[in-house]
Amino acid sequence: TRPKVKPVDKSASVTGIITPMKTPALKRLGQSIQRSISFRTEARPLPPMPIRTRQKASSFPRRRNSQLWSDTVDSLSHELSTKEIKRQEVIYELTQGEKQLIEDLSLVKKVYYEPMLKLDIMTESELGQIFGTLDSLIPLHEDLLARLEGLRGAEKTVQEVGPTMMDWFPCLEAYITYCCNQVGAKALLDQKKQDRRVEHFLRLCQESSFSRKLDLWNFLDLPRSRLVKYPLLLKEIQKSTPPEHPDEEALPQAMELIQRIITEVNLKTGEAECQFYRRGLCYSEDSQRVSEIQASRFLYCHGELKSTKGQKLHVFLFELVLVLTRPMAQDREGPVQFQVYRQPLPAAHLHLEDLPDGEPSSSGSFRGAFTGNDKVKNCFRVSATGRSKSQSHCLQANDSFNKQQWISCLRQAMVQSRDRQAQSSHCKPSERLSPDPALYNNIAELNLNSDGHRCFPVHSQTQNFTVIVTVTADFLRTNEITQLLSYTLSRNCENNVM
Repeated sequence: TRPKVKPVDKSASVTGIITPMKTPALKRLGQSIQRSISFRTEARPLPPMPIRTRQKASSFPRRRNSQLWSDTVDSLSHELSTKEIKRQEVIYELTQGEKQLIEDLSLVKKVYYEPMLKLDIMTESELGQIFGTLDSLIPLHEDLLARLEGLRGAEKTVQEVGPTMMDWFPCLEAYITYCCNQVGAKALLDQKKQDRRVEHFLRLCQESSFSRKLDLWNFLDLPRSRLVKYPLLLKEIQKSTPPEHPDEEALPQAMELIQRIITEVNLKTGEAECQFYRRGLCYSEDSQRVSEIQASRFLYCHGELKSTKGQKLHVFLFELVLVLTRPMAQDREGPVQFQVYRQPLPAAHLHLEDLPDGEPSSSGSFRGAFTGNDKVKNCFRVSATGRSKSQSHCLQANDSFNKQQWISCLRQAMVQSRDRQAQSSHCKPSERLSPDPALYNNIAELNLNSDGHRCFPVHSQTQNFTVIVTVTADFLRTNEITQLLSYTLSRNCENNVM
C-alpha cells in the first residue's frame, strides 16, 4: 500500500478556512486555492489557469432578482387591481433586495476577509482599512428584512410599508462611517493588487461562479449602491399607491428622510475624499501651497487628462482650486501621492475655453496629433490670471463625453466660486452660499475615468447641467437602470449653472 503523504498544513486547511456554505462553487474555489495559490516561493512562476469543463451551475446565480411577487402566490385575488399588483411587486423587490444584499455581504466576509486573514495574504490592519465597518451593516439589513417579511399578511400582501421605512431609515447613519472610508479603501486595495499573492487570490475568486464575475470592489461598493436605490423604490411604490391609502402620507415623509440621510452621507464622504487627496499632494515649491487647497471642503471631480506634449496628468478640481499633478511611482507600502505640476489655479480666477476638434493649442500641438489623418480631439483650455503671472493649460480628455463632464464641472466651480466671492463682500457669514452636496458627490463618486463603471448623463429638472450617475451594470436589471436614470437629484441652491 502507498504510504499516506501528510499535506502541508497551511494549504491543506484552505478549504476549511472558507466557512462552509452550501455551494459547489465555494468548494471548487477552495480546491483551486489549495492547488495553486502562491504559497510557493516568489521565484517560482504561477501555473497557468487550467481549462475547465462546463460544470453544474452554482447556487449563487449570475443573474438574480428573476422571481416576481406574483410568482410567490398561488393565485392572484380578483380583488387586486393592476396598480395594487404593481405596488406589491415593488415592495417584494425591496424585500428581495435586502435579502440579496445580506447574502452578498456575508459572502464577502466568508470568502474574502476570513481566508485572506488566516492565510496572511494581508495583515489584519490592511483588511480592516479595506473592509471598514462592512460587518456592522449586515445586522442593520437583517433587521429591515425581518420587519418587511413580518408585514406580509396571509395572502402575502403588504398593506403599509411607509411607517416601517420611516422607523428604520435613521439606522443608515452608520453608512457615513463606511462610505467615508471607501476612498482610502479603494486606494489601498489597488495598491495591494500589485502583490502577486493578493492578485492571484482575488483573480481566483472573481473567476469562480459564485462571484458572478464581479471583483471584490464591486461587492464592497454594494452598500453605497443600495443606499441610493431606496428613494427610487419608494417613488415606484408611491406611484402605485392610490389616494386615501394608509401609505399615502407616510411614503413622502420616508422619501424626504432618506434623501436627507443620503445628502448627509454625500457631504461627509465628499469631505473625506477631499482630505484624502489633499494629504497625497506633494509640493516642489512652497508657492504651490495656496490657501484654496486647504480651504476646499470637497472635490467636484478628478481624473486623468493629457497635456500639450501628450504627458499624462492627474487633475483635481477642488471646491476652490484646480490642481494639476503628475502621478508618482507608488511605493507598495506607502500612501498614494501626486506631484503638483506648475501653479494651482484658483477657481475664482479661472477662464475656460472649449476647443473645437482639430484646433491646435496655443503652445504647440499634441504629440502625434497631426500624423496622418489624426486631429486634435476632445480638448479644452484653462487659464488663470491673478496673484501671480498668468498661465494656460490645454488639456485633452479621453473622449467627448469625458470632456463635457470636465467642462460642466469647471463651469460649476467657476460660478460657485465667483458667487461665493460676491456674497462674501455683501452678506453675513451665515448667508453665504453653501455647496450642494448631492450635486458634487454624485458628479465625482469615484472619478471621471473610473474602471469597470458605466456613466449615464442625467439632466436635472431644476438645473441645466449634466449629472453623472455611476453604476455597475452587472448589478442592475434593465428596469433598475431605467429607474436610476429617471431619478432626479434635488437641488437646494437658488443659482442656475451653465
